[in-house]
Amino acid sequence: MKELVELIAKSLVDHVDDVQVRREDTDDTILLEISVNKEDLGKIIGRKGRVIKAIRTLVWASAPADKRVMVELVE
Repeated sequence: MKELVELIAKSLVDHVDDVQVRREDTDDTILLEISVNKEDLGKIIGRKGRVIKAIRTLVWASAPADKRVMVELVE
């Protein structure tokens, strides 16, 4: 999942080298934190949050059944 989020984020931004995705696991939750260049925040968020919502939907669909997955954008 981390690789999926990283691939999507890198395809959307201008500053590809600044994209970082950090994964944090707990017993029942996986947290994926996306960090991008400040100039690219709007491209990841999208109009009215549509792009980040689509990323969350894709990750949710590919998540294991026993884990809850959260995707956060770190500024």
